[in-house]
Amino acid sequence: MNANPGQTPGQGKIQTVLGPIEPAALGPTLMHEHLLIDLTPPPSLLAGGPAQQEAEITLCNCWGISNGQKSYLKNYQLDQIDVAAEEVRDMMAAGGRAIVDLTNGGLKPDPLGLVQIAQRTGAYIVMGCGHYVQAYQDPANHGRSADSFAAEMVGQLTRGAWGTDIRAGIIGEIGCQSPWTDVEKRVMRGALIAQSETGAAINVHPGRHPDQPAEIVSFIAAAGHGVGRVIISHVDRTIFDDDRLLRLADSGCVIEFDLFGWEQSYYPMSSEIDMPNDGARLRMVKLLVARGYRDQVLMSQDICTRTRLGRYGGHGYQHMFANIAPRMLHRGFSQADVDAILVDNPRRLLTIG
Repeated sequence: MNANPGQTPGQGKIQTVLGPIEPAALGPTLMHEHLLIDLTPPPSLLAGGPAQQEAEITLCNCWGISNGQKSYLKNYQLDQIDVAAEEVRDMMAAGGRAIVDLTNGGLKPDPLGLVQIAQRTGAYIVMGCGHYVQAYQDPANHGRSADSFAAEMVGQLTRGAWGTDIRAGIIGEIGCQSPWTDVEKRVMRGALIAQSETGAAINVHPGRHPDQPAEIVSFIAAAGHGVGRVIISHVDRTIFDDDRLLRLADSGCVIEFDLFGWEQSYYPMSSEIDMPNDGARLRMVKLLVARGYRDQVLMSQDICTRTRLGRYGGHGYQHMFANIAPRMLHRGFSQADVDAILVDNPRRLLTIG
């Protein structure tokens, strides 16, 4: 299937799964989501042994799953195109226009599935490329060089990704753990080379230590690359003090709060982390805006499990536009602030420059 017939990637455009668009067309955007993904934890990450594959998620069991009482493998599998399209339509009805899907190597990306969702809904969908954390990667990656990873990502951005001619429009989410592994560092070096060759932005999944975002930024700077088009994801599960947050902003990178809608403190990936709620996230965003860092802030939801979809008792992709954006206006943000974070910053970062 050729979703981009006769088109070549160009500077100054945004590359969606259906082809390039003018940046002005983008509209309100979720910069870090997953429409189709298999996040099933590999055995090395499953504490207490494999999760039990149980019946479908329902309103009767979704709360227990979200709070760690039940462990369903099916919860980690977003593989229903009809459900995804319905949830995207809900997002558009609430005011959203575009979604960045950062499902990449190790997470079973599905470019043709994304094309179907885009065609059914009219939403702009931008696809990521590269590789997630080492634990999810193909073991064949372990011996690869940074140049090999770079060539792969350049190809995904300019010719097509994952065995298709559907082009990625952003690099990432590039997976890092804490401590950071050698393979992950080589993927990051490859991502930096690919960025230099294509002009695409990079989205980084940092490890769960509060100092790892700064470690990543320092690594990039030491390699001679700027960080103005580097997005550090998951800051709202990583940094919990204002000093670290402001130091990270001082570096010039883009700071992404992408777990909006996650209101319970329970975090299945680490028993050491108590997750903030949306009110606490908005407080951190407001601090950055007040200190002059508005152009370095993104907000999203990182939906990657079924219990966060509306169909299964969650908030869905619509939450940012139906609930959070209006709440911001009641919490001292201006409309210009909201538009900068949800429209202008995504437009700038997704434009191939």
